[in-house]
Amino acid sequence: MAQIIDGKAVSAAVKAEVAEETAKLRDEKGLKVGLAVVIVGNDPASRVYVNNKKKACEAVGFQSYEYALDESTTQEQLLDLVNVLNRDDRVNGILVQLPLPKHIDEKAVINAISPDKDVDAFHPINVGKIMIGEYSFLPCTPAGVMRLIESTGTDITGKQCVVIGRSNIVGKPQAMLLLQKNGTVTICHSKTKNLKEICLGADILVVAIGRANFVTGDMIKEGAVVIDVGMNRLDNGKLCGDVEFESAEKKASFITPVPGGVGPMTIAMLMKNTLTAAKQQAEIE
Repeated sequence: MAQIIDGKAVSAAVKAEVAEETAKLRDEKGLKVGLAVVIVGNDPASRVYVNNKKKACEAVGFQSYEYALDESTTQEQLLDLVNVLNRDDRVNGILVQLPLPKHIDEKAVINAISPDKDVDAFHPINVGKIMIGEYSFLPCTPAGVMRLIESTGTDITGKQCVVIGRSNIVGKPQAMLLLQKNGTVTICHSKTKNLKEICLGADILVVAIGRANFVTGDMIKEGAVVIDVGMNRLDNGKLCGDVEFESAEKKASFITPVPGGVGPMTIAMLMKNTLTAAKQQAEIE
């Protein structure tokens, strides 16, 4: 039976580190850290995420600035706000909550955020830096996954790593981070053939495909580390991941639960990125 990787405990440790460093920098250097969160429209899930980010800011000692815009906000109005926040010295990080209403081009908005304040690490400049291994920020979910793997004591060097999913937010950067830790990485997706055989070769399996219970125990190598990034709601209202937990738990050495695995890490790493941004802007090593 696998050991459960407790994302709540690991994320609490990350937030405690950030809170300690934030307090020290405030006392010694007078540094205040600020995160601006922009939400457009009334999507209930987005509202929950934004509220959680505000709570996390409070917990680590950051100022949080919320900009709640009406669903009818135009792209031009949103871009104007982003430009104002780019120039605002109180704001070290800018996060525009996705998804945006259909009439707004997400790519244009992401590209408008200053790379120095892009604490989601979605801007093409920050994506490029991740590719060459010279990054300041990492996308929050892949960075959280790396911290969870690290918490198990697993050395990634030389391991067969399989990432299922090729999104710009998780799959692609996840593969890069595993590669930078000397893993041998295979990226799989909806068009991959012989997926089961590929998964059975994985020492570390990261699943981010967005399909409930897609990976089952018979696809998992005995003793693999399994990280489930998925978050799906079943017809009965229960949350589940992309990995069928009960059968996978019998084969894996370590596994993340859903909820309580990767989810809490995303906001913890956002706090870490925001502190990094504040230090860089203040030219503090």
